[in-house]
Amino acid sequence: MTTTISPVPTEETVPKVRDHKVKRAGSKKLAGYAVLLVFAVIFLSPFLIEIATSFKDDPQAAAHPLSLIPNPFDLAAWKRMFGLTPDTPVPILTWLGNSVLVTVIVTPSRVFLDSLAGYALSRLHFRGRPFLFGAVLAVMSVPGVALLVPKFLIVTYLGMFDTYEAMILPLLVDAAGIFIMKQFFDSVSVEIEEAARIDGAGDFRIFLRIVLPLSRPAIATLAVLSFLANWNDFLWPVYVLLSPEKLTLQPGLSVLQGAYSTHFGIVMAGAVIASIPVLIIFTLAQRQIVDSVARSGLKG
Repeated sequence: MTTTISPVPTEETVPKVRDHKVKRAGSKKLAGYAVLLVFAVIFLSPFLIEIATSFKDDPQAAAHPLSLIPNPFDLAAWKRMFGLTPDTPVPILTWLGNSVLVTVIVTPSRVFLDSLAGYALSRLHFRGRPFLFGAVLAVMSVPGVALLVPKFLIVTYLGMFDTYEAMILPLLVDAAGIFIMKQFFDSVSVEIEEAARIDGAGDFRIFLRIVLPLSRPAIATLAVLSFLANWNDFLWPVYVLLSPEKLTLQPGLSVLQGAYSTHFGIVMAGAVIASIPVLIIFTLAQRQIVDSVARSGLKG
């Protein structure tokens, strides 16, 4: 019976083995980047088609919907949107202003009120707290579409139909946001809060000065989710608004899509404008979102 003895690495073979491992790792990294580039192109292609279509006239957009090169290059949709043509201007900028108004008011208000409610459910001990948390979970289990009719009846009963108040007030608090913040506060240590309470700080001051600064990842995540939900909301404005000048951007763009004719260039130009704030928000908050996901994963 013979025994095979593997050769002992020498000073000449060690650098070769190391170079081979480095080249192999480099090849895997390049392959990974190539796969990511392919997926990036796939995911960006609708946005690129959207931009290209906004510079096409309607016949060209209908004949070549996937073309990324407008031929001819047409600025009619953008000019009409800004009122630079003799045609009737499309009130996209008015709809955009309404969307900005609703989103700017609702997003910070929802983040603050959801954080306040989540902190109360996490830290304060009062009678009925389990029942309230169960009610929050029960509301989360109901589809949002099923809540449209009850909210519409309340808005109509209060005389707020076809007003900005109807667009804003029912959206200021969200059960999912309360649940997110409550679960995050449960993972935060209470020692700092107890030290502040010994120094004489009250619950609200502790919440503002200590808890909120520690909750930036969760707040950023909730803010992005709230912004997207309000910015892209379509059903609720359709339910509570009748006046065209009060529409937000998403239902406003649907007005331009008729059964027999669609203004492709104007619709795509409006969609480009609607996409820009979303890209900006994700760019600014992506680090906080990643930190929140990583922290929740470690806590789990």
